[in-house]
Amino acid sequence: MSDTLESSTNSDSMQHDSTADENTIEELEDKVTEIKRKKENVEEKLIDVRSENRKYKQKLDRMSRENEKLKQSPLFVASVEDILSENEVVIRQHGNNQEAVTEVTREQFSELEPQDRVAVDNSLNVVKIISDEIDSRARMMQVTESPDVTYNDIGGVDEQLVEVREAIEKPLTEPELFENVGITPPNGVLLHGPPGTGKTLIAKAVANKTNASFIRLSGSDLARKFIGEGAQLVRDLFKAAREEEPCVVFIDEIDAIASKRVDSKTSGDAEVQRTLMQLLNELDGFEDRGEVSIIAATNRVDMLDDAILRPGRFDRLIEVAEPDVAGREQIFQIHTRGMSVGSDVDIEALAEMTSETTGAEIKSICTEAGMQAIRDSRDTVTREDFENAYSKLQETKKNGSNAGMALPEGSRSAFA
Repeated sequence: MSDTLESSTNSDSMQHDSTADENTIEELEDKVTEIKRKKENVEEKLIDVRSENRKYKQKLDRMSRENEKLKQSPLFVASVEDILSENEVVIRQHGNNQEAVTEVTREQFSELEPQDRVAVDNSLNVVKIISDEIDSRARMMQVTESPDVTYNDIGGVDEQLVEVREAIEKPLTEPELFENVGITPPNGVLLHGPPGTGKTLIAKAVANKTNASFIRLSGSDLARKFIGEGAQLVRDLFKAAREEEPCVVFIDEIDAIASKRVDSKTSGDAEVQRTLMQLLNELDGFEDRGEVSIIAATNRVDMLDDAILRPGRFDRLIEVAEPDVAGREQIFQIHTRGMSVGSDVDIEALAEMTSETTGAEIKSICTEAGMQAIRDSRDTVTREDFENAYSKLQETKKNGSNAGMALPEGSRSAFA
């Protein structure tokens, strides 16, 4: 009996111990699972911390480099004027135009050539050679998109268009015609006449028709402050044109730099004359321009220097005068073809009425007539609107200004 009780007790004890062991294992497994989870969380946080650490390290390196740059003295741009012996060169600083002799390393001496650009420090030591790049101002003058002006948008200049197309368009589109005859195309065309007669429009239409690169600038863009800058800009301008050939270069208001040379002692006039001489050299110098055509425009041909008017620079001087009756009628038709005009509007009568007016003024008359119709809440422009607009134009011309006229943005430049 006692043996049976003892055996039963031992059996219960073993079951209890087994249950306790199972609970302990489950608790340990739970703890292991919890530890693994915490480990994964710690590893994820460690990855984030390392990523943040890399970002801060990169930021620290960048700030350290910027700090070092701030500590360094700025470098100045200079040009190499001459190569001397024994690793010496003559440089000229841009801006103050001072020249100095400085030593360079053997490697730099073997690479440098006259007119190369270099960066120098305060002691005028050559730190590095700057690549020969075209002035960004010359690049900005290039028109990336072809103008949307066509020959159908220009009226009253039929004869002038024929001459311009012969001298500018045909050499670019049909060069074999000149080769067959055995002549060289004209070097350039100079358009002259009153403001608003369509000189700029002609240049835009040529650029549109030829699909050539188009560089447009004003003569005043070439007038620079420091000595040599204007001439350098002219060189860079024609260099950019040769790289983009076939190319049409249009110089508006060329009288700003090509006026008659006088004996002036001011530095400003002297710099303008240096720029003019460089322009003359580019127009008719030793270096071949390639497929680069030149169109220039001015309102004051009487002010231009004789050197720029001679054949070989501008072979064709084309006057763009105020349009006659037929030309004014054509211009009215161009500017009213998109307008809602009444049946009482007689274009021929308007052309006869508006004597001594330019294309730009006719455009302003059409715009002002449309403005009067809008003011009266009408959708149709009547003859009376045109007559009132012309009267207002005459009044403003008499007063010597265009105050009060509805001149659209760009209307003047489009016809100048």
